[in-house]
Amino acid sequence: MTDINDAPHDEIIREDVLDDDNRLTDEFVRSVSEAVEDGNSTLAQELVNPLHNADIADLFELVDSDERAPLAAALGDLVSADVLAEMNEHVREDLIEVLDAGQIADLTEQLDTDDAVAIIEDLEKGEQQAVLAELDAEDRAAIESALTYEEETAGRIMQREFVAVPEHMMVGDLIDYLRKNDDLTTEFWEIYVVDPAFRPIGTCQLSWILRTPRDIAIADVMKREQSLIPVNMDQEEVALRFQKYNLISAAVINDDGRLIGMITVDDILHIVEDEASEDVLLLSGAGDGDINEPIRDSYKARVRWLIANLATALVASFVIAIFGAAIEQMVALAILMPIVASIGGNAGTQTMAVSVRALAMNELTRSNTRRIIGREFRIALLNGATIAVLVGLGTGLVFANPVLGGVIAVAMLINIVIAGFAGIFVPVMLDRLDQDPALASSVFVTMITDTMGFLAFLGLAVGSGMVSL
Repeated sequence: MTDINDAPHDEIIREDVLDDDNRLTDEFVRSVSEAVEDGNSTLAQELVNPLHNADIADLFELVDSDERAPLAAALGDLVSADVLAEMNEHVREDLIEVLDAGQIADLTEQLDTDDAVAIIEDLEKGEQQAVLAELDAEDRAAIESALTYEEETAGRIMQREFVAVPEHMMVGDLIDYLRKNDDLTTEFWEIYVVDPAFRPIGTCQLSWILRTPRDIAIADVMKREQSLIPVNMDQEEVALRFQKYNLISAAVINDDGRLIGMITVDDILHIVEDEASEDVLLLSGAGDGDINEPIRDSYKARVRWLIANLATALVASFVIAIFGAAIEQMVALAILMPIVASIGGNAGTQTMAVSVRALAMNELTRSNTRRIIGREFRIALLNGATIAVLVGLGTGLVFANPVLGGVIAVAMLINIVIAGFAGIFVPVMLDRLDQDPALASSVFVTMITDTMGFLAFLGLAVGSGMVSL
């Protein structure tokens, strides 16, 4: 059988395996499941063997949770360390539960440090210690060191396998060193040049090394300007630095400035995806938002935000109760109230989404906050005026009441302007208080737009003399 790593992916995978969107087809997943159910491990392995590691990981995510352990047993060695590294963390937990410490250790020893840490950090404390005890001393020390750093920091995601050389080395000597030293990591794009204290002073891309005569000193071809990543830097900040400076890899340094690891762009791609997904899900209060997450965890994550929304809805209901007598006098007010609140809520959500993204991307800072608030205020005025004219004319015609049309138009303008202000003010204030603006902004913005929308509309209705309290 031909392994996927020995031939181009597109030449091996048949059309009945992957669809046009590069996803495993229902028919293929079903055929593998049936082979496992029938106890035909040979057929299951023949079907799965041509797949890329990422596709095998997807296969485990697509089958039911109670099928994953039998599938792993049927596939045997095809469930490699690289497959585990590509796997969804909740699915990986299901598989690891059926493996003993020795098996997990054997798999993690085949991975770079960052991927090994990603697997071991999800284990319970006792399981972690059992797995670490099975590793050789060097791997155990590297992983234990990584686990001492906070989650989602450079120290957790860096890999300790890198190439570092002194600046006095010649290019020819470096090439010979790379060819003869079998202990070096097999995948790297840059070589780090260090001083005697092992502090990075420059980098050399492999393309420069290959195109430079052998008798030239490394110091003469290396790039001295580099982006050094502090080991405790948040992974989101690391991703922003990669994006800003178009980095392929970057050196990680400890508090003394010594080189202790590197981060590569493939790790950053995962971080960018994770951080973007996290912000979107936090805005909605959906927890991890992972369809493989245990039901209990999803319930706990979502219900607390629904309770918070219930509390904020009570504030808006209190405002409505104040104007209960006025609403009884004109049914049209009850019909139109949801429109004012809904449009205001949407306007606030638009501005809030832009603000949270700008904060996450470091585009909204203390130096430009006032200008951005002014920008969003002007946009809110334009949007508010446009919607106010449309809804005012429509209401006046439908209800044959020009005053009512004017009232809802003014209320709509007020609420959209307030929504625009709240959509940027709330995330900025949460950020200044060192709180995640994506976590609680939606609750506060919704409360403000609903409450102020009802207050403005019903208050103007009473003030215009159409109804009385």
